[in-house]
Amino acid sequence: MPRTIWSGAISFGLVTVPIHVVSATEDHSVHFHQYHLEDMGRVRVRKYCELEDREVTQDEIGKGYELSKDTMIPVLDEELRELPLPTAKAIEIEAFVPLASIDPMGIGEGYYLQPDGQVAAKPYKLLRQALERSSKVAVAKYAWSGRERLGMLRVREEAIVLHAMRWPDEIRDPSELAPQGIELSEDEITEAEQLIDRLTRDDLEGEEFQDHYTEALYEVIEAKQEGHAPPEAREAEEEPGKVLDLMAALQQSVAKAKASRGEGGEGGEADVHELPRKKTAARKTARKQPAEKASAKKTAAKETTKKTAAKKTTPRKPRHSA
Repeated sequence: MPRTIWSGAISFGLVTVPIHVVSATEDHSVHFHQYHLEDMGRVRVRKYCELEDREVTQDEIGKGYELSKDTMIPVLDEELRELPLPTAKAIEIEAFVPLASIDPMGIGEGYYLQPDGQVAAKPYKLLRQALERSSKVAVAKYAWSGRERLGMLRVREEAIVLHAMRWPDEIRDPSELAPQGIELSEDEITEAEQLIDRLTRDDLEGEEFQDHYTEALYEVIEAKQEGHAPPEAREAEEEPGKVLDLMAALQQSVAKAKASRGEGGEGGEADVHELPRKKTAARKTARKQPAEKASAKKTAAKETTKKTAAKKTTPRKPRHSA
């Protein structure tokens, strides 16, 4: 189980539920170090005091508020912990609302709330079941890391999840981004709805929802570790010219979605007409042909060299299965 991030209690009317907050997600991305290109030495960030012109340790570092360029107000960690706020020690539930009423733009990182001991087990389960039966989520306030925050409590399987939220005034108004003067036909909207239906699914399981970037990155690292050249990127399929007909693009997309699911037959094929290509795209293709032929010759030469080297190399012993 991940380590505890914060300990306190959920305040639900006069009911108090002691809890531990633990992370609900994991970071599987590849992390890099910075190094000096000339000698591969690690490059590190060191903290210096401007007045004494020397490196300082973490024990010597504190927080301060810059009142002006020459005036700094020191603020101690003890003072932050003792702020006169009811949310400093508890997650205070303020209201219950339907989940659909909360804009996803304001929902952030999720954390699991774990009951703190046997005493908290019953009120924890009570709150979880009450939330589940009501089909609502709780909106709460809590104080972490030097600021009061807004949060949302919801049920996930047998646990209560706390999602950090942004305050309403932290979300920018998107109205100015909406395109003006655009008219759509009913046929275009209907075709778009059909595309949504074809791409609708009940879960996010499948190869298309895997992190292929991280997998490819590990392949590069493993190849370099073994002294091989990194794998070459696949050549992207040649894209058609710029789409000029929105309706045709929608019909093509619906047909492609049907084909990917093995659908067809009566009414299964959309009437699609080929989109025009730009002349410039054809010229670029013509220019690429000599280079592609040269590349094919180089590839063939490489394959011949690899086969010759493979004959000279001592074959590996087969692995024995357990």
